[in-house]
Amino acid sequence: MNKIPNRKAICDTLMEHAKTDKNIVALCSDSRGSASMTPFFDEYPEQSVEVGIAEQNLVSISAGMAHVGKKPYCFSPACFISTRSYEQAKVDVAYSNTNVKLIGISGGISYGELGMSHHSAQDIAAMSAIPNMRVYLPSDRFQTKKLIEALLKDEKPAYVRVGRNPVEDIYSEDNIPFEMDKATVFKYGEDNKKKVVIVACGEMVSEANKVAKELSEKGIAVTVLDMYCLKPFDSNTLVREIQDVDVVISIEEHAPFGGLGANVASVVSANKPCQVVQMALPDDHVITGKSKEVFNYYKLNAEGIVENVWKKDIL
Repeated sequence: MNKIPNRKAICDTLMEHAKTDKNIVALCSDSRGSASMTPFFDEYPEQSVEVGIAEQNLVSISAGMAHVGKKPYCFSPACFISTRSYEQAKVDVAYSNTNVKLIGISGGISYGELGMSHHSAQDIAAMSAIPNMRVYLPSDRFQTKKLIEALLKDEKPAYVRVGRNPVEDIYSEDNIPFEMDKATVFKYGEDNKKKVVIVACGEMVSEANKVAKELSEKGIAVTVLDMYCLKPFDSNTLVREIQDVDVVISIEEHAPFGGLGANVASVVSANKPCQVVQMALPDDHVITGKSKEVFNYYKLNAEGIVENVWKKDIL
């Protein structure tokens, strides 16, 4: 079982490139430990800025640094950087298309036991609504590394949400079929007659693959799309994969409005209408508990998803 969270993969990747690129700067809002960025701050103190608990200042300072040629990566809990800093993300960063990468750490219900104030179940919708702001939810440490390396090569804003805990490896060092802004496709049971497409992002991709394996064993052909790119959304791959399917299922660690499921439903309805099933967190204050307990409670684990598929006669 992998023990390296995606946030550490970000730190490792930035440290590797900061050796030769002195314009890379890391900024934190009293969150370097939570962001796994302490090694970067220790190794590159002249490329590090601790702003303190001042998320709005964090984003504005990052924008100012970008305007003088720096490449700022600013880290803060997703629940705060996507809400407290929303105006700064909109005005200081996105309006001028400024090269700031916003890293929302401990996204979704990673801070489960800290309750509603620390859950970020609306960040995809909020950030996606800002013009010029791209939104990414990498699914494992290998894809995270590839994404950060790609973002280092461009000069446009982006919001990247990662969870707090390690997630199971989906890819490997020798097999990372990464293409910027393109979903990765997995196939299970291709010769079976009943066909399903499951679209997932972030931590839910691992659960989607487990679901796909179980359904394929029951005679169902399943295609899983790792839609790490929420904006720009890879509509072309989705349209291609839904042409002869019976059901499309979206799975996300987000509220039911304005996230992955909404994008999927919009694309499917416009191109190849079929049954669409959205599995997401509720339109309610999410319960308090360890993240695994919360996933289990809302049946967003593989077992719960499969149970819902059969119980609701989706297939």
